Order: sequence, then C-alpha cells, then structure tokens
Amino acid sequence: MSVVKTADPIDPKALVAEAERALQDISKIRDAVGTVIFGQESVIERTLVALLAGGHALLVGVPGLAKTKLVETLGTVLGLDERRVQFTPDLMPSDIIGSEVMEQDADGRRSFRYVKGPIFAQLLMADEINRASPRTQSALLQAMQEYHVTVAGERHDLPSPFHVLATQNPLEQEGTYPLPEAQLDRFLMQIDILYPELDAERRILLETTGTAEAKARGVVTALRLKEMQNLIRRMPVSENVVEAILKLVRSARPGTGSEHADRHIAWGPGPRASQAMTLCARARALYDGRLAPSVDDVKALAEPVLQHRMALTFAARADGMNVRDVIANLVKAAI
Repeated sequence: MSVVKTADPIDPKALVAEAERALQDISKIRDAVGTVIFGQESVIERTLVALLAGGHALLVGVPGLAKTKLVETLGTVLGLDERRVQFTPDLMPSDIIGSEVMEQDADGRRSFRYVKGPIFAQLLMADEINRASPRTQSALLQAMQEYHVTVAGERHDLPSPFHVLATQNPLEQEGTYPLPEAQLDRFLMQIDILYPELDAERRILLETTGTAEAKARGVVTALRLKEMQNLIRRMPVSENVVEAILKLVRSARPGTGSEHADRHIAWGPGPRASQAMTLCARARALYDGRLAPSVDDVKALAEPVLQHRMALTFAARADGMNVRDVIANLVKAAI
C-alpha cells in the first residue's frame, strides 16, 4: 500500500507512542463530555473531530438541543478560554473584534488604545450566527482563515489555538441573513443536531431537573490540544484514501462529466473541501483508535464536510431532493 508523504519525516515508533498517549487523552475527553452531554454521540464525535483537526464547525439544530451546553463543556474539558457572542441584527463588527477608544492622560495628551473584543478567545461560540447582518458576519472571515484581525491598519493576532463553533436554528428564517458561501467554506464541517434518543432524553429528564447537576471538568490543556493537532497533521494517508477523497469531491462539481452532478448540483465544493476531508479523516481515525484513515472515514465524513459547500439546482429541488440525498448518491457512485 503506497502512502502519501508528509512534509516532515515520520519516525514510526515515535508516532505510535504519541498516538497511544493521544488515545488516552481522547478517551478521557470523551468520558468527561459524556458526563454532561447525554446521548448525541455522533454530534460529540464530529465536533471533537473538527477541533482535533484544528478547524471550525457549524452546529445546526432546533432550540433546546444543548448546542450552547456542548460548546461550554468542550471549552472546560479542553482547557480553552471560551467566550460566547449572541448574534443579533444590531450587532456591529466592533462588538466582535473590538475597537479603538480615545484616552487622555494627566497632561492632556490624547491617544488611541485598542480594546479587544470577545473574538480574542481560544473557543468562540457564535450563537445564531445567521441573525447578524452580512457586515457583521464578515468580521469573522479574516479571523477564521488567517487567525488575526486588522483594526485601523494594525494587525492583532488571535490566541492559539483558535476555533469558532457557530450555531444556527434551521426553523426560523425571518429576520436572518444566510451565511455567504465564502464564510461557509471556512467551516470544516456542518454538524446537524437531531432530537435525542428515548434513553438519552430520559436521562436528561432525571439528571437535569434535580438540585444537583453534573459539571464539566478540565481534562487537557490548550497546549496539549495543539500537540494532538500537530500529531494529526503528521499521520500518514494512504494513496487509496487520497484518491477516494479526490474522486468524491470532484464528482460533486457540475461540468466534470457526471450526469448526476450536472442535473442536481448548481455549484460544488472547491479544493478546501478536499483539505478539510483529509484533515477530518485523520482526526476521525485517531478518535477511533487508528493510526491512519481509511476509505470508511471518507464515507462517514462526506455529508458533514460537503453539505454546506454545494447547492442544488432548481430541477433537483423540484424533484424533492435534498443535499443529503445527492451526497449519498455521490458516495455510492464514487467510492
């Protein structure tokens, strides 16, 4: 089996030792999150995969499904400085990235001082991100891609690591502003949060309506998270996994010879989708206790990685199809 080379030479023994240590930490992280968030194993897995891969995630679900609780819990468990911004129509860019204020000293001399906004956190929760105006949404674009903001011509670097977990309510669309394609593309994954299973909801009822409620505890530090993120980038990827990623992503683009794509897809994912798929496949493999990703990881990640990076044609919508149906058909055909 041929393996794609990484930028740095890999010491197999050192890699295995690091991976075993990371597996122990991931197990502790999973257990700590599970004491607060009941059920939703798939959501927890995908969110942690996005963070381990070093990226951002968009959480989509109706109110009351513990989206906010999940982000707060992850901040505590991962040892990250976590902050929350409630997006509203009157929110301004300066409310997120900060602004300059004028100060006057005792001698009467005036000067400007930059006051940092809540974006200067290691884990930022952008709650109901589609309720803010496009002008305010764009304040996150530079930060999510380049990890710094520019105010009055001055660059200000963000803390490291830096992650954005944004939430959206898929039901109420009045007074909302759909995220632009360029910003959606900066999210590694879109994670759909569904209603909990019966047993999980029963446990929620019993354990959250009493006098005591479970609290999250710190398991790792921000520095340890960065070490695991670096390990994931050094994990080998076999040639057949790379080919599966390329074949799947390219088959989702109209004009590439696929009749299915030409009929159902208006525009498809770009190269950033392939990058996201590769990183997330590595992270999912490590989360699952493996040292290299497989084609099964690509299949499992196809929907969360691709669904926000493509749009359907009018003909597809008229046929009653949704993005998930199209992606499922692409996976069957391409892999």
